Amino acid sequence: MPAPGAPSSSLRTIGGTPLVRLSHLVPDGAADVLVKVEGGNPTGSYKDRMALAIIEGAERRGALRPGQRVVEYTGGSTGSALAFVCAVKGYPLSLVSSDAFAPEKLRTMRAFGADVIVLPSEGGRITPELFVRMREAVEEIVKRDGAFWTDQFHNTDALTGYAGLGREILEQTGADGTSVDVFCAAIGTGGMFAGVSTVLREAGLPRAVALEPASSPMLSAGESGPHRVEGIATGIVPPLLAHGPFDEARTVEEQEARRLALPLARREGVFTGTSGALNVAGALRLAREAGAGHTVVTVAPDTGLKYLTGDLYAD
Repeated sequence: MPAPGAPSSSLRTIGGTPLVRLSHLVPDGAADVLVKVEGGNPTGSYKDRMALAIIEGAERRGALRPGQRVVEYTGGSTGSALAFVCAVKGYPLSLVSSDAFAPEKLRTMRAFGADVIVLPSEGGRITPELFVRMREAVEEIVKRDGAFWTDQFHNTDALTGYAGLGREILEQTGADGTSVDVFCAAIGTGGMFAGVSTVLREAGLPRAVALEPASSPMLSAGESGPHRVEGIATGIVPPLLAHGPFDEARTVEEQEARRLALPLARREGVFTGTSGALNVAGALRLAREAGAGHTVVTVAPDTGLKYLTGDLYAD
């Protein structure tokens, strides 16, 4: 029996992550920058919120039967999260990924028992063509095994999971009377941005800014390109953004984000991946523009522990 007050399942440990105020990297005269640190979720990513919402939504509708195989294509964090949720709930899982993504993520998927298919990339780069091949592999598994495809790019159950993240931000900022003036985040499936920005808009958020790598400016210029920021900029305008549209799209140079990762860890104690560093880089720019007396909020999507074998944290 669990101890009194203890979660009844490891799935109930998802969420409840801290919101931290940057104190060293924000320049004088700039707005406050708050970062929702999502690395404390069970698999080290905010994708745990999405995975649980998608699986439980499918269960409620009867779209996912007991023992049915689940399948998805993923850059890693979604796969790790689905592997965790499916392991606890007892669903077999097939994941399609690539060597373009961190080996820590692939190993995490396998550690939770998922079958992982790894497709080769073009020199380790993330390209639109790679996602096309990953999707085709998923379609073959659905056809062959009758698997339930979670379809993270279209599944609106993800918004339910990410709305919880938005409510936490409101509760945490409201506790000390802080008002959120700008929310910014990079776009992957679009689910987190849409889910959070919708909740914040209902509470009066005046501005939501979408971020993307400068080498793949699909939202700001209608062009896609190769990059190495895992989890974002897949070469499309994600359908889920229709449920939480942005006021403005901005690009951030990937190298600017990569240069920020180490100081973010060493001076602020925020240990995250490339997309988290890109989010903070965008937030710092917006904070300089907004000026003192305002607040910019962003998200560190995952933990830096997922990136230690790559060059992000090479000193």
